[in-house]
Amino acid sequence: MKIRLITPYPVTARNGNSITALRWRRILAALGHRVILEERYGGEPCDLMIALHARRSFLSIKLFRRLHPALPLIVTLTGTDLYRDIRKNPNARKSLEWATRLIVLQAQGVTELPKRFRPKTRVIYQSAPLLTGKAPSSRNGFRVCVIGHMRLEKDPLRTALAARRLPASSRVQVIHIGRALSNEMEKRARAEAARNPRYRWIGELPHWKARRALAQSHLLALTSHMEGSSNVLCEALASSVPVVASRIPGLMGTLGEDYPGYFSVGNARELARLLRKAESDPGFYRTLKSHCARLRPLVDPRHEGAAWKALLNELRVSTFSPTAAK
Repeated sequence: MKIRLITPYPVTARNGNSITALRWRRILAALGHRVILEERYGGEPCDLMIALHARRSFLSIKLFRRLHPALPLIVTLTGTDLYRDIRKNPNARKSLEWATRLIVLQAQGVTELPKRFRPKTRVIYQSAPLLTGKAPSSRNGFRVCVIGHMRLEKDPLRTALAARRLPASSRVQVIHIGRALSNEMEKRARAEAARNPRYRWIGELPHWKARRALAQSHLLALTSHMEGSSNVLCEALASSVPVVASRIPGLMGTLGEDYPGYFSVGNARELARLLRKAESDPGFYRTLKSHCARLRPLVDPRHEGAAWKALLNELRVSTFSPTAAK
């Protein structure tokens, strides 16, 4: 098939959407399809469109559905779609209506959708290739990695604030990889690095370097207020790096309800306790590590490839015909 894959961000953005779009292009091409990756659909012919983001890709979705009312349309729901936009944005809600299939990236995403959309929703977990590394001896420091561009939804400085609460005997060092998306956020990161000896902001790195830094860390900290899923979580699982995470559906849908490494959203005190326990309690650290190791098959690239193959085969035989855009 000839597939148009729409992502509202340029692939050079090095954010979660661009990483996902590039990975999906490789998967779909390996399945034998011709994939055109673009930021906006312009009306060109194809057999199928996949749109990342119900709200941000709305204009592309609308045009595709108007020009091709009988062709399959797959809409992938991001965190801001699931946990904000489909509740209040009419364009995001219309994208749900027009989609032939909806994709969510972790199991709890399905429950956020109105019941009438759940039968056409599929869960496709994101994947990451295996990349192992060796963290330095904990005697020389306990390395906690934070990866993600700095925006409010990510609560990017929460780990640094938690690290301030650690006792002087703690060896925790926070390494933050990611670009500041505003001048204000850059000022805050620089000020934090200047006053907090446990925090180092590296800035943006090529994806392969960020993955290597993660694989050489003792722990990943995920502090988001809102996630549809998380590429960096999948990369941590693929690299056998345990995580501490905010207790939100977008992370619990991958890690499970019973994961012992959660803290309340925005709670630096709880996060500090987790960091200290992971650093100082070998039994607790092993528990985190073994739980994450059990989840590694979930992020195996073969699993994601098989899910895409099944979905495209399903669409080939589907008789679903969505309502044309008005």
